[in-house]
Amino acid sequence: MIAMKLNPEVLLMPFFNTTIPAGFPSPAQDYSEEEIDLSKILQPNPTTTFIIRVKGNSMEQANMPDGCLVVVDRSLKAQSGSIVVAILDGEFTIKRLVKAGRNWVLHPENPFYKPIVITEDADFQVWGVVTNIVISAK
Repeated sequence: MIAMKLNPEVLLMPFFNTTIPAGFPSPAQDYSEEEIDLSKILQPNPTTTFIIRVKGNSMEQANMPDGCLVVVDRSLKAQSGSIVVAILDGEFTIKRLVKAGRNWVLHPENPFYKPIVITEDADFQVWGVVTNIVISAK
């Protein structure tokens, strides 16, 4: 995985303060009210926020398809239910961190993959918490 720091410059984009039906055209330009700074949304903690590309399909049902980008904040404390970037026995992985009784489990969001129970002898570290998913339209 390659991590890169988000550019701290302002990234303003037009914001249309309306909802758009998926099946009926709407002249959204009529609703333009302001601009949104995406850098503030994607990186509230600029010095600890990174983008990483996902490889594989173990998190498909969490809307993380192969090749998408995820925004990861290393300053956030992981909680049960958080999707995390973790290092397990020297390898990076993205999974949902779940507390199951006394154990922590890395839970994939794809039924073809098995959960990974974190044992006491495992070399395990949460590297950061996923805060946003960027999926490009194809």
